[in-house]
Amino acid sequence: MRRGFLAVEGLLTRASLLAACLMLALAAGLGFYQVLARFVLEQTTEWTEVLTRFSLIWMVFLGIPKAYRVGAMISVDVLRRWSPRGMRRLLETVVALACLALSVLLIVVGWDYAQRGRFQTVAGLEQVSMFWAYLAVPVGGFFSLFGIVGQWLEPVDRELESAA
Repeated sequence: MRRGFLAVEGLLTRASLLAACLMLALAAGLGFYQVLARFVLEQTTEWTEVLTRFSLIWMVFLGIPKAYRVGAMISVDVLRRWSPRGMRRLLETVVALACLALSVLLIVVGWDYAQRGRFQTVAGLEQVSMFWAYLAVPVGGFFSLFGIVGQWLEPVDRELESAA
């Protein structure tokens, strides 16, 4: 069961990271187009700013699961290193439970917020609901659940590598 969960977690974490990378590429492309349109074509394109903001929001929330998975999200490195071996697992469990609670809160409150924002339209893209921007919060929280449990089941300590 553990191996099966870690396989699913790895697939979901890679998928969310790939989506986050695509959102970053989209934001960069839209930003480039916006500069090109404004200064070369001398046209304003307010929709590119809105879509860039949306893609950056999605990029952040879809990148969080990978940060959890490599141990770079909540760094209690000093406490972990100074703790005896038996305390390390307890510390990891407490951190995992706190992160799970936060992710569940993100899912519940984020979904409520997205539902409330479904009637709000976006300036610059009047036909698009804010629901799609707010939906990044519960979706990111959902994917984070897998990364947190995966990190707890099979700890990977690359927080210093990921910070560089």
